[in-house]
Amino acid sequence: MKELTVSSRIIKSVFFHPDDGRLYIRFKNGEERLFTGVPEEAALAMVAATSPGQHYIEHIRTRFERVA
Repeated sequence: MKELTVSSRIIKSVFFHPDDGRLYIRFKNGEERLFTGVPEEAALAMVAATSPGQHYIEHIRTRFERVA
């Protein structure tokens, strides 16, 4: 897994595994979430967004399967 740099008010860190599309997100409030089947383009778009937290809410949380 590689760490993706993110500048966000709600997201502390993001890790992505390009081989199987696992996206791990650690939030500043202590919550952790793991999604599967995420294409690399989607992970990179989230961390590059003007608001990564809002992008997560609109494009990741509702689109990909959460496993943890």
